[in-house]
Amino acid sequence: MGIGNGAPATEVHARHCYAIGKRRRVIDRDQAHALLTDGVRACSHCRPDTTLGVLG
Repeated sequence: MGIGNGAPATEVHARHCYAIGKRRRVIDRDQAHALLTDGVRACSHCRPDTTLGVLG
């Protein structure tokens, strides 16, 4: 998540990812898929885009 109240997501991670920072919000699978298809960056370590079948 970006800085500030209501800030947009900056990156999507899988729940198990070690690279998740302190500013995070849990979202469901459908929300993650929507964010990835809208152009939010996928984590290069846990690759949630690959897991959800979202092609670049």
